[in-house]
Amino acid sequence: MLDKLRPWVKIFLDPIAERISINPNILTVIGLLLSILSAYFFATGNLLMGGVLIGLSGFVDILDGAVARNHSSTTPFGGVLDSTSDRFADAFIIIGIIYGGFSSWIIGVLALHASLSVSYVRARGESEGIKCNVGIAERPERLVILMAGAFLGYLINPNIMGIAVAIVMLLGYLTVVQRLHHSWKELKHE
Repeated sequence: MLDKLRPWVKIFLDPIAERISINPNILTVIGLLLSILSAYFFATGNLLMGGVLIGLSGFVDILDGAVARNHSSTTPFGGVLDSTSDRFADAFIIIGIIYGGFSSWIIGVLALHASLSVSYVRARGESEGIKCNVGIAERPERLVILMAGAFLGYLINPNIMGIAVAIVMLLGYLTVVQRLHHSWKELKHE
């Protein structure tokens, strides 16, 4: 869904990426470290800093790809590192939210499972040769939901964070179904 904003983000991000002369893999690791910090703040009960650091880690995650493209330094390993770091970041953030008491453990674990499954179905579909980036809640949407939950939870009521995690779980599973259906349609003729 947020993929439609990519051309607008590119206009803003490319000039920044052109000025950064750091290996994009280092930016990937920095983004992962920011996610771990986000998880730490959630685990210690700080919704505001947890939400801010989700946003910052998401920005760095977008930036690493832009730097790689603008400096012609994309590599297969960079893609693997980025994808793996994203899975770890998602896990750390949700575990921090659970540990902080903002979500029941079962809803949190299911949200984590849904998030990992969304990525798995895409990777599996693409290994069969189809483009499988469909669905209502890809990673950017899930991070925005968690960030909004953190900010609204900080401003209004901490229980909102639990609602955000439940939404991530539900939309994550819906996205898995959408991707499986898409894969089935694309592959049924083979």
